[in-house]
Order: sequence, then C-alpha cells, then structure tokens
Amino acid sequence: MASTSAGKTKPKKKKYKSKQPLPTPPTIPPQNAPIETPDALRQNIEQVAGATRAAYKFLSDNDLQLHPSQALALEAQISAAARSLSEIHLSLSNNSSSLSNPPPSETKRPCWFHRFLEDAADEYDSRWTEWFRMSKTSFTLLLRLLTPSLSGLAPVQPNYALGAALFRLAHSAHYKAVGNRFGMDSATACLAFHTVCKGVVDKLAHLFELKTDINRIVVGFGWISLPNCCGVLGFDRFKVEGNLFGNDGFVMVQALVDSEGRFLDVSAGWPSNVKPVSILRQSEFYSRVEDSKELLDGPAFELKDGNSVRQYVLGESCLPVLPWLITPFDETDDMDASRRAFNSVHKDAMKMVATAFGKVRDQWQLLTKEWKEGCVEALPFVIVACCLLHNFLIKCSEVSPENNVEYTRDFELPVFDGEVDESGNRIRNALAVHLSRVSPSS
Repeated sequence: MASTSAGKTKPKKKKYKSKQPLPTPPTIPPQNAPIETPDALRQNIEQVAGATRAAYKFLSDNDLQLHPSQALALEAQISAAARSLSEIHLSLSNNSSSLSNPPPSETKRPCWFHRFLEDAADEYDSRWTEWFRMSKTSFTLLLRLLTPSLSGLAPVQPNYALGAALFRLAHSAHYKAVGNRFGMDSATACLAFHTVCKGVVDKLAHLFELKTDINRIVVGFGWISLPNCCGVLGFDRFKVEGNLFGNDGFVMVQALVDSEGRFLDVSAGWPSNVKPVSILRQSEFYSRVEDSKELLDGPAFELKDGNSVRQYVLGESCLPVLPWLITPFDETDDMDASRRAFNSVHKDAMKMVATAFGKVRDQWQLLTKEWKEGCVEALPFVIVACCLLHNFLIKCSEVSPENNVEYTRDFELPVFDGEVDESGNRIRNALAVHLSRVSPSS
C-alpha cells in the first residue's frame, strides 16, 4: 500500500546562531580607481627608494674605481629596482605625488669615459687592462691604426668609438650600458661597435702571418720536435639561438694556430651540421694551398735518417691525411712505439687550438654569450676581429694573467673514415720515426 504524507506537518528546522559575526564582503573598487596607500606601505616604498638612491650614488661616486663586473652588476640591479619603483608609482597613482622619485638613469656630469681619460692618464694604470683588455700604450697604438676607418662616425670621436667597442667585447655589455658610459645612445653604440670590428678586420688582417712570417712559425714548432711544421688546424664552435646554424645551434670556426698561440688563418660562420672535411675544402685556406699553391711551398726538411718532409700542418682526426695535412694514426692496441710517440706529440700540439680559443673567450667575453637571431649574421665577423685582436695583444707583449692555462674543448668531432693519401702517409711515418728517436721516453 502506497504511503502518503498528506495530513502530516513537517518538522521545523532548528536555527543556529553563529558565535562569530559574518565577515563583511569586500568592496571591489571600480576599474582604474586609485588605490589607497597605507602608511606602512608608503614607508616601505620610501625606504626602498632611499636605498636605491644610495646605491646609485655609490655607483656614481665610485664608477672609476669599481671593477667592470662589479659596476655592471650593480648598475643592472639598480636599474631593476628603479623600474619596479616606477611601476609601483603608476599603480599607486593617487599617492604618487607624495612618494619619492626613483633614482635618475643619467647624470649631467661628463660621461664615464671622459672622466676615465682624465683619471687614468698614467701609462701604466691597470684600469686600462681591466676595462679594455689592453694597456694605454696598446690602446693608443690601436687607435692610431684604426682612426682612418672611424672617420665616418663623426661627431663621435675615434677614441670614444674604440673604447666603446672594446668595452662591449671585453664585458659582454648591452648597447645601453655601453652608450651610458661613452656619451652616446644605443643606436650609435651599435654603429660604433660594428665599425670598429670592420676596421680591425681590414687594418689588422696582416697579423694572420702564415705567409709573411713562415720562418718564425717553423722555428717555433721545431722547438717541440716538429720539423717544418707550419701550424695546427682545428675547430671550435660558438653558441647561437635556436637552430639557426644546424641541428644543435652552434656556428663552427676553423682555425690555424702557431706554437705561440697566434691565429694564422680563421674561417668562421659554418653551420654545425656541415662536416669538418667539407668546411676545410670550402675554406679560402684550402684553396690557397691546393689551388694557388701559395702556401706551404717552402723547401723540404732533411731528417737525420735521410728522409725529407715538405712543409705541412697538423690536423684533427676528423680531417683526411693530405700531402700537406697530417692527422694522427688510428688508435689500436698493437700500435708500435713510433706511432704512439707521434700521436702523443700530435695530441699536445692540437691543444694549442683549444687554448688559443680559450684565451680569446677570456679576453672578449662577448663570445661566451648565446647570440640572438637578429645579431647572428655579425657573429663570424666578430669572431675574426677578436682573433686578430688576440694576435695584436701578443704582438704588443700583452700577457694575460692566465697565460699558462691550458683549455680543453667540450665537444667531439667524428673521425674521418675516407682514404689516406700515400704522400701524406709517408710524411706521417717519417715524422713518427723521427719523434720516436728524439722523444725523452724512447
């Protein structure tokens, strides 16, 4: 039988009173309405603004004495704090008139470089090396060489343009930071930088001395028991944004280096997915050796056992053996003593390329950054300019504190598995026998 509730009264629900009063719903201000600033918040903002102004004054008063890395780091932090304060000012618009302004980004006194020139007049002031990677004497010499190339930058003075470019190269500084120190806007700092790099490549190209100073180069390698050697040929790479230069985002550089760590030839700008042997065969250096016979055409060297070796360069195992390019023997368990001796000397010699590039990166920190897409076209040009500046500093006897440091490469290249040239192999065998006789361990 179906049941029904008709005629029944519903029980009354009990009402419970809250012991705590209900919270008042928050009042949502209209859009864009000014926000009231509590006294405590205003006080905190004033304290932050005061600390930022104090830091700015410290930087302004000591910018000639601070180390470049310290000055740039402090400047970046002050700028970030100033931007945050400006944003707070905009948010608290109804109280902005009562809040202190953030520190100014510029001063009315002469720019940093103008004051630096007056303060660092001493020829031996170490700040020249700290800021520009060279002494005042070398800076003056370089300025004299490049001034004709910088005349188109007027009204920017050549010494300001050179200083700005070297500062950016040495400390990887943004154009705005460079411009602030040298009294120019970011666009002018950019123009000065590229003009100076072009001037370096044009005016210092003679410092690639393979053809003009071959006797010095051969003698240098002779001191490490490599007779008639004219250089060590190797590769390095520099990081670029995304996959602009191959699958792994690097641009490859081929370089020939002498026993003193000078660059004798540099070919930059190759995508990282191009094989080293292809880079070699498309380079101007290869053309000058193979086609024009312009290089490595000096007299042969007579070894004590009656064999002779023509002029040659040592190359990485990723390259083929050629009549003038000698790479190491394949590593096997049954290698004889002469081949082991050759590979040992060859390995030590190849470190010269890594060390030369390591010193270039230490000197010119801009090359350690990841280059963005909009700037990557200039990277090969900048690399060549930095290598020439490296040679220039060696020529001027500018010795870096890390002069004896060896650098290692952080990547490997595939071993060449093609045919071995018989003429090149004969030279390699003759060198192996020679090295096994002169090696201290033999």
